[in-house]
Amino acid sequence: MSDNPSKIPSQIPSQISSQQYQRLKSEMAAPYRPLRQFIYLACGASGFIGALVFLGQLAAGREVGSAIPNLALQVGVVTLMIWLFRREWRASRRASKLK
Repeated sequence: MSDNPSKIPSQIPSQISSQQYQRLKSEMAAPYRPLRQFIYLACGASGFIGALVFLGQLAAGREVGSAIPNLALQVGVVTLMIWLFRREWRASRRASKLK
C-alpha cells in the first residue's frame, strides 16, 4: 500500500461488491452525512413541538410576553434545520449524479 491514505485504488477489491465500494467512496467524500441529516431532522422536530407549545400558550393568553420570543426562536430553529437538511440533501443528490 502507498503512504498516501487518501488515494483510492483503481480496482475494486474482490472481497466487496461494487455497490458496497461505491457506498464507501461516497462516505469518504462526505463522512457522517446520514448522521447529520438525522440530527437536523431530530432538532427540527423538537423545534416544531416547541413551537406548538408556545403557540398554545399564545392561544391561551398565558405568559404572552415570554411566549412570543420563544415562539420566534423555535420557528428560527425549524427554519435553520430545514435549510441545513435541504443543503445536505442537495449535496448527496449531486454526489450521486456524478457517479
